[in-house]
Amino acid sequence: MSYCIATYRIHDDHADFHKKAQSIAVGMTVGSWTELPQAKRDAMKKHLGEVYAVEVHESPDGSAGTRYADIRIAYPDINFSRDIPALLVTVFGKISMDGRIKLTHLDLSSDFLSSFPGPKFGIDGIRELLGVNDRPLLMSIFKSVIGLSAAELREQFMRQAQGGVDLVKDDEILFENDLTPITTRVRLCIESANIVEQETGRKLLYAANLTGRTFQLRDQALRAIDAGANALLFNVLSYGYDVLQELSADPEITVPIMAHPALAGAMYPSPHYGIAAPVLLGQLMRLAGADLVLFPSPYGSVTMPREENLSIRDELHTTALGVKRSMPVPSAGIHPGLVPKIIRDFGRDVVVNAGGGIHGHPLGTEAGGQAFVQAIDAAMHGVPLSEYAEAHPELKAALELWGGE
Repeated sequence: MSYCIATYRIHDDHADFHKKAQSIAVGMTVGSWTELPQAKRDAMKKHLGEVYAVEVHESPDGSAGTRYADIRIAYPDINFSRDIPALLVTVFGKISMDGRIKLTHLDLSSDFLSSFPGPKFGIDGIRELLGVNDRPLLMSIFKSVIGLSAAELREQFMRQAQGGVDLVKDDEILFENDLTPITTRVRLCIESANIVEQETGRKLLYAANLTGRTFQLRDQALRAIDAGANALLFNVLSYGYDVLQELSADPEITVPIMAHPALAGAMYPSPHYGIAAPVLLGQLMRLAGADLVLFPSPYGSVTMPREENLSIRDELHTTALGVKRSMPVPSAGIHPGLVPKIIRDFGRDVVVNAGGGIHGHPLGTEAGGQAFVQAIDAAMHGVPLSEYAEAHPELKAALELWGGE
């Protein structure tokens, strides 16, 4: 019989953690055990959760709130259907409300994983679309986009594209509106991308924000694709992983999907509650089919501890899930001076993602993109940014404003 194993970190100054683990194993599966007659136990045994491990960490000095245990519970696959909503309700539904408990890890069985095709494109597919194989990718974000006319939006896109970026994404708070509905945005941006490609030979992906009522999303995605869309942005946590999986698996949705982490801060940062970031933004996003996954970087303005960041990276890259790898996109507060650090932490399979670091460049948006291109080129060739900047005024201006190594 196969199992999915969930790991929890439970903080409690006085609990008997072994008894607590047994309570979870029974309560989240068959509900009760000792009260059942033997015949009923025999019939229900295949559904009973099992305590896999209990590792207690006593408070070193008796301080309140510092005693915890890491508890692993094995849930029989027979108990739940092969979808992420069923998995999450099984392993964390009721007990997520039972004191200071955090879901920190999931070991999923090969039987469960076999139901998930994962990303349609993944890292290799995105690189093939762009024709870029030997360096990190560069992405920029529309900024101050609400209220822009179609002409203003096109102009901002053009400046970003001419700066040398590989991808441009909508802001996640840009929804359907009268000035720039999604089909208008797509048409204008793709036309601009084609102009830049003719001038420079560089391809560009534009991720249009897919929004609206859940049961209208597929139609909106197809309309965007008919208008020329070559990527989509999606706020996964506000809709649910299962919606992402339906979109990704749809044979008519033929473009990469970029997962935005909006709402994740309500779920992962606390040491005592929620779902750990590598599960929330790594493992489950990839299983549900995200080709690219945004998450807060450890470097900038909305920070995440570096260890958590690298654990997300590992979940997006590991071969253990048996699906294509997703591209990590550490975000927020990124400027050219951080590029060597990003490449050291993530390697070349990463998207360097910038908003203010491009638009806020003292020489303008186009120069902001060029500064990042130069920083990536320098880092990939092992040249210190300060040295490379002597012959590249765009990078030099960025380092003077934001600093660097």
